[in-house]
Amino acid sequence: MQALMMTKYGDISTSLAFQSTATPKASASQVIIKVNASSINPFDYKVLKGEFKAFKKIHFPQGIGRDVSGVVVEVGNLVSHFKVGDAVLSRIDEDLVGTIAEYVASEAQHTALKPQEMTHEEAASMPLAGLTALQALVTTAQLKAGEKVLIHAGSGGVGTIAIQLAKSLGAFVVTTTSTANVDLVKNLGADQVIDYKKEDYLAQVSDCDVVFDTLGGAYTLDAFKAIKSGGRVVSVNGEVDDILARKLGLNFIIRKILSLKARKVTQAAAKKNATYRMILMNSDGVQLAELAELYVQKKIKAVIDCSYPFTESIEALKYLSKGRAKGKVVITH
Repeated sequence: MQALMMTKYGDISTSLAFQSTATPKASASQVIIKVNASSINPFDYKVLKGEFKAFKKIHFPQGIGRDVSGVVVEVGNLVSHFKVGDAVLSRIDEDLVGTIAEYVASEAQHTALKPQEMTHEEAASMPLAGLTALQALVTTAQLKAGEKVLIHAGSGGVGTIAIQLAKSLGAFVVTTTSTANVDLVKNLGADQVIDYKKEDYLAQVSDCDVVFDTLGGAYTLDAFKAIKSGGRVVSVNGEVDDILARKLGLNFIIRKILSLKARKVTQAAAKKNATYRMILMNSDGVQLAELAELYVQKKIKAVIDCSYPFTESIEALKYLSKGRAKGKVVITH
């Protein structure tokens, strides 16, 4: 089969190539999916650039892409809840990365049935972004009805789902975006929209119960200026906290270094009697099925900026890396 492969650490133009690779075979706990659509995320090109070497090194060549929608063509002998011909979606495990390909293996526990109402393109846009939003706002922050949440970068892949998810929970949603995307995030349900090109968001909000930090850097530290006392900050791009460091199995010395690096954030949290968590999204088929049901109930919808054919996957990654996509960039097969 043909697959887009990372050949070395580097940039998108020089470190990716289409290659012929073996079609995967299902282990006892897996399904093999014939890919109809996949989607890409900033995480994909950040891995390519080597930004996560400290956590896991790549043995090249290595596939790229983590989101997939397609049809099951093979089922492992321990899998009972999927059958050949099922339309499914998945955020595949890191050990199976490579959804920009003709076929992909997925652990059954990371896979969910695709509703008939959802196209393959819509389904492929949902897994990583949707699970990130769900695990940040529901699992970690435990956002409740009536609470105020600030969601940064509301027009991005994660932000567009997070706004809708927070509204479905009954929260008051504040989001930041650029001038060109104000109408988009309003239409998704944002109650207060801050145009970061014209306004300082810290002058607009200081009483949030939850801040969802998707940007990192100074935004992580500044999140504690935007929350009320006892608030919660959840980041997907900030400093690694000790809970995540232990979960990743990092040794004491590395955890100590990360703790020192996160000291300003820890101190800022303490001053506000607040909690801070940095999370990495976990693949989860049950939660993916919950997101699919929210789609069927019209509580969330897919936001797709554009689609590229499989043969133009490298161009799709170049476009995404410019940071201007509204929602998700999808690759069709």
